[in-house]
Amino acid sequence: MKKIFLIFIVLCSTVISQTSQLHSILELKIQNSEINFQNPAIHNPLIKENSTTNKKNPGLAILYSLLLPGMGELYAGNYQSGKYFTMADGVIWGVLAGFNIYGDWQEENYRAFAKSNANVDLTGKTSEFFANIGSHLSVDDFNRIQELNRDFEKVYNTTSHYWKWHSNDQRREYRNMWSSSEQAYNNVRFAVGALLLNRLISAINAVRLVTAFNKNISEENNLQVSFGINQTATLPNYLSINFHTKF
Repeated sequence: MKKIFLIFIVLCSTVISQTSQLHSILELKIQNSEINFQNPAIHNPLIKENSTTNKKNPGLAILYSLLLPGMGELYAGNYQSGKYFTMADGVIWGVLAGFNIYGDWQEENYRAFAKSNANVDLTGKTSEFFANIGSHLSVDDFNRIQELNRDFEKVYNTTSHYWKWHSNDQRREYRNMWSSSEQAYNNVRFAVGALLLNRLISAINAVRLVTAFNKNISEENNLQVSFGINQTATLPNYLSINFHTKF
């Protein structure tokens, strides 16, 4: 009987001990769960995030393209087509500079030629005067034609606006230099027009690309996906994936 009683006491002690240990384990788990809730960042490396890309401003795209063609496309995120506008702008600027330099050079040539071969005083002379001396052998011939046409306002003073070519060949040579200079300056105007046109086309293309970019952003923002780790006191942690759709 004593043996049975002793065995019973031992069994009770063992059960009580195991029960106490189980109770301690449960309390520890509950405490850990409470810590997890108080500090989710420690055990929750995946924080829910919904990243959205901002839309781009068409006005800025236009401004960038007007400043430098191709920059509007770069702002829109598609420089593949914009680079051609940038290269074209560089080429046109080079052509413009070339025409301007050539025009200045020919202008210096025909002025020097007129001074040395037709005794022209270059001081204070207008572009119209340099055009007229290439069409007439002398100031007397020019004034005679104006008087016949009764256009007396165009008659030159024979002292201050004197010129006289020795031959028509000299006059033609001068005329060719003058024409080359004027043609170069006219080409400069065309180059300036090409620069403006290139900027206009680039701006239109940049607005088109920005519009397409913003449309894609709107479609992406309408469907958003977020990831996160959910924690509860009684259940294990689990990964959640949420889809958000806007209409």
